Amino acid sequence: MGDFGNVLTAMITPFKADGSVNYDVAAELAAHLANNGTDTLVVCGTTGESPTLTWDEEYQLFVEVLKSVAGKAKVIAGCGSNSTKEAIAATQKASKIGVHGSLQVVPYYNKPPQAGLEAHFQAIAQACPDLPLLLYNVPGRTGQNLQPETVARLAKVSNIVGIKESTGNIDQASEIRRLTPKEFHIYSGDDYMTLPLLAIGAKGVVSVASHLVGNQLQQMIQAFSAGKIEVARDIHLQLFPLFKALFLTSNPIPVKEALKLQGWEVGSTRPPLCEADLEVSQKLEAVLKELSLI
Repeated sequence: MGDFGNVLTAMITPFKADGSVNYDVAAELAAHLANNGTDTLVVCGTTGESPTLTWDEEYQLFVEVLKSVAGKAKVIAGCGSNSTKEAIAATQKASKIGVHGSLQVVPYYNKPPQAGLEAHFQAIAQACPDLPLLLYNVPGRTGQNLQPETVARLAKVSNIVGIKESTGNIDQASEIRRLTPKEFHIYSGDDYMTLPLLAIGAKGVVSVASHLVGNQLQQMIQAFSAGKIEVARDIHLQLFPLFKALFLTSNPIPVKEALKLQGWEVGSTRPPLCEADLEVSQKLEAVLKELSLI
């Protein structure tokens, strides 16, 4: 249950000039990503600006992206919430339209203890027993860390199939790998950590950079899996400036700016996020030119 491949793209949400969701561009971008290295699209996660989307907008994005990439890529629906009841309702609704999995973020702001976190994810899994769930641990945004021991207990649930590990802490990722079966997939939540985490047994990455270099990320992971460590290292080092540039300011501001530099009409971010400033734009442009991406 729940093999999502190596490269999962944390897809941005395009907006029109009036701030409404641009579903046509979302579908076009999804198809482009599916043809350029992406195995699975993660829709309405952090990079998709889920905090400023309504549930209705998210649902419609799931529908449009599913239609666009049918037979080409899988779709994971970002249905997480700091309300267990809301997370269950959103996940059940997404499941009915045929998404292949759901991303479930650690509940944010209310900072549940580990027992509360475990119960939260257990409840969602029990409510949607046939849908693979991917945990999402990003304490820098949620204010709470999902401890490895808690992950290990959750990994015993049949439809909790993996975790997007975004602590940037290889100690934590190592402990998760040590405590969970190999069938439980660890995905790096940070592009710059993908290669180091592959070395401890991670499956792949939930990537921002794959909007721009999905094929190269596939090549890096496949090279590592084939034992071509130097090839994988060289790709990592070549792309490293891009990994850093895409986080010059709050995600997804830089990646949207990069896509606009490539000619994509993805629009701005929704407030309180804002446009990239001139310094960020110029630095991004330089990196994209260096990598022949524009």
